[in-house]
Amino acid sequence: MAVSRDALLSVLDGYVHPLIGRGLVAAGAVTEAETSGSGARVRLTLGFPAAGIRDAMAQDLAEHIGAALGVDVQLAIGWRVEAQALRKNLQPLPGIRNIIAVASGKGGVGKSTVSVNLALALAAEGARVGLLDADIYGPSQPRMLGADGLRPTSPDGKRMHPVAALGLQTMSIGYLVDEDQPMIWRGPMVTQALGQLLNETAWDDIDYLVVDMPPGTGDIQLTLAQRIPVSGALIVTTPQDIALLDAKKGLQMFRRVEVPILGVVENMAWHVCSSCGHREAIFGEGGGARMAAQYGVELLGQLPLDLKIREQSDGGRPPVAADPQSDISRRYRDIARRAAARLAYGTPAAAFPTIEISDD
Repeated sequence: MAVSRDALLSVLDGYVHPLIGRGLVAAGAVTEAETSGSGARVRLTLGFPAAGIRDAMAQDLAEHIGAALGVDVQLAIGWRVEAQALRKNLQPLPGIRNIIAVASGKGGVGKSTVSVNLALALAAEGARVGLLDADIYGPSQPRMLGADGLRPTSPDGKRMHPVAALGLQTMSIGYLVDEDQPMIWRGPMVTQALGQLLNETAWDDIDYLVVDMPPGTGDIQLTLAQRIPVSGALIVTTPQDIALLDAKKGLQMFRRVEVPILGVVENMAWHVCSSCGHREAIFGEGGGARMAAQYGVELLGQLPLDLKIREQSDGGRPPVAADPQSDISRRYRDIARRAAARLAYGTPAAAFPTIEISDD
């Protein structure tokens, strides 16, 4: 029995993936839906990169359509990252579709480590990604990327080419000064320097520019949040109450300047002893989830306090690049997909729980 196209579209709109939060038709993800005899052909174009879940999603959707309509399905899933709407009086920057700010209320919570691995995870999911080290006083990305000593080129003497590192387009003040040279600058000089790094770099057609923001919520951070056309912000915290107090201030700062909050990442959520395997929440437990619930945002994921993260980052190959199949890398890629999906589709009416992956 032949199946109508309307019936196929109805079934597609009844399929709600947790990362999208609405039916596929309502989300604008269906770019082709045709029926012929006892078969169907469907093509989806998602608004976020999804290489890590494409096959599983295709199989699940094919089974969903087959069970509902009794037809065989030819299914293709791709993605196209679009530039998201910006605040008034701000214009997108050349070569950049979306800017994601990674921020924290205080230092020492692993914001820079999360930033570089988020950028690498977005690239692993299929996006073109840039990374801007906006921490002028303490640039760390050149070391984490294994790009110490590299310098950007400027063929025309006006704009710099970003430094290519681990598949990313990157820029940092660390490429322009010696590693041990202190940046003894007042706030306006820092703001001007960051503006130059951002605007005078010839970014080449990137879907996401991940900005590793300076810690804190002072004049510099506020000025940067207001002047940079940020598409969304991600807040990094540890479960510790003191860290949460400052992280909440960072979240509220972005809300004051009308930057969407993509979610919260809880870093150093637990530690597993390498000798006995005992798991312990050194900095407390559940703080990130409570903060996310309090402010109505999503807990994008939790990350462990792990020796490998420190060793690999110090060695210039962060976990997502050094060991793509590890549990830590899978967590970063899950966070990256969730953040990109929130940017593309907003927060679902009903928040979906964060799935905990454990070896226990």
